[in-house]
Amino acid sequence: MELWQYFLLTGVGLVAGIINVIAGGGSLLTLPVMILTGLPAPVANGTNRVAILAQNITAVSAFRKKGFSDFRRSITLALCTVPGGLAGAWCGAMVRGELFNRILAGVMIGVVILMATKSRKVAEKREAGPVADQKRRLVIGHICMFFIGFYGGFIQAGVGFLIMATLNKVMRLDLVEVNMHKVFIVGAFTLAALFVFVGTGNVLWLPGIALAIGNSAGGWIGSHLTISKGEVFVRRFLYIALIVMAVKLLF
Repeated sequence: MELWQYFLLTGVGLVAGIINVIAGGGSLLTLPVMILTGLPAPVANGTNRVAILAQNITAVSAFRKKGFSDFRRSITLALCTVPGGLAGAWCGAMVRGELFNRILAGVMIGVVILMATKSRKVAEKREAGPVADQKRRLVIGHICMFFIGFYGGFIQAGVGFLIMATLNKVMRLDLVEVNMHKVFIVGAFTLAALFVFVGTGNVLWLPGIALAIGNSAGGWIGSHLTISKGEVFVRRFLYIALIVMAVKLLF
């Protein structure tokens, strides 16, 4: 790679990091750019994990410094994603072609419909639900994390949308809390997936570090925007990101 390409990756990483922390889908920017610079798709998929890991470490630290952390809940959710993340990464290291673009587009369309559906009954349950119902949602949310971990390990791109839908719609967390947990969860299964991609020879460290510098800065900015702007800003940003990414993949 030439020097300008490393600077390009850092710049794209900055934008992707902001998008990833506030909503998701930043990898839909970084993966095509890495492929355009000459990296094979599996190598781009693996190298991207270096930047994602750095981004989420930065974001977790930024949330914690602002007083937003619940590591006990974050850890239990993250642990559920790790087995799925390992299995998904193994599949991702072997995948070829563009079929996952169509799958990803369908997933995002489903998520935007789910996130936009907010009935009065749901809102009331979120404010005050029975303890038994809260426990049931907690269990369901943890089960969903295994499958989300598989998807994240396999493709990564768009996994933030699935985590946000699960934590917001199933577990009834507000979107600031959702992003607080999301960055920890993604960091955990990304670390597991990275070991698989390194073991299969699908990581290039210099492009990964260049991308990681941008992603880390974007993660810091995104976490501060989430805290300062609140749930309404995050929800609007999420809808726009989902629609734009889905249209891009389909057309």
